Amino acid sequence: MSLPYVYPQTGGKGAFQFLTLPASPRGAAMGGALLSTNDNDLSLALANPSLIARGMNNRISLNFVDFYGDINYGFVSYSRTFNKFGSFAASVQYIDYGAFTYADDTGLSSGMFKAGESAIVFGWGRRLDSLFSIGANLKTILSNLESYSSFGLAVDVSATYHTPDGLTATLVASNIGRQITTFSSSAEALPFNLQFGVSKKLTHVPLRYSILLTHLNRWDLRFNDPLKNSLNPITGETAKEDKLGNLLDNVMRHVVIGAEITPVRALSLRLGYDYRLRQELKVDARTSTLGFSWGLGIHVARFQFNFARRTYHLEGSPNFIGLIFSL
Repeated sequence: MSLPYVYPQTGGKGAFQFLTLPASPRGAAMGGALLSTNDNDLSLALANPSLIARGMNNRISLNFVDFYGDINYGFVSYSRTFNKFGSFAASVQYIDYGAFTYADDTGLSSGMFKAGESAIVFGWGRRLDSLFSIGANLKTILSNLESYSSFGLAVDVSATYHTPDGLTATLVASNIGRQITTFSSSAEALPFNLQFGVSKKLTHVPLRYSILLTHLNRWDLRFNDPLKNSLNPITGETAKEDKLGNLLDNVMRHVVIGAEITPVRALSLRLGYDYRLRQELKVDARTSTLGFSWGLGIHVARFQFNFARRTYHLEGSPNFIGLIFSL
């Protein structure tokens, strides 16, 4: 019986990687990130501070994700607007990796320890005119992994262009910063990401589509396969490089697409696709729905409930749950 072929990932470089996880159910449902929707959704402001607006004033957003194993993460946000200074949003973001057992090389247990990371985020957004808005996040980041700890500072900066006919375009540079205290003697890079997103709400159809270009600061997102253009030790054949196929593959790894349908005012249905996630996590024997995501939103009076599922693994999908309400 032949073993299924699995694909490697290019991640795992740098500190505070939890900052890259999608936490907003609406963003997760539409492919993992939604940066370009200007409709006063406070849960999106953590990823794009230029969306922080007067319409979010006195709102609270609660978000929770039951990830794999004992891991869970999420964030809570509160927004307030001041006429002279603009709109602000304060957030606490966290990830809990669960409990672990101390054990020596013989397997003898000697207690338990926990691991987790968190960030306190202060965001600001201001509308420059009827079309443009800008924003920034300031993050203080703390990581505690057993007896190892690290502290860091980072900022996000963004700008958004929004037209009355429902077109929104935004540019976000996230996680610009550094470790102040490190796990060891050497500092690690933060997960910097340059993204550009566009969304459009159609005039005569209750549909909004979203296209996100991510990791624009890094062109090559493919795995460096050592068998490329070399002798395959299994088959004895020389592997030939498909340059056009590799180019298209690399381009698509930067693209995330999503769609949101609102059949009635109180209900939104969402669907997304992340090509890179599918390519990195698929198993040839069974690709299933890896890379796809879906969700819904329910609006009732001052409350908004959001739910999503995003497939990372054949054995199941995390649940993304969010609640937004006005005080």
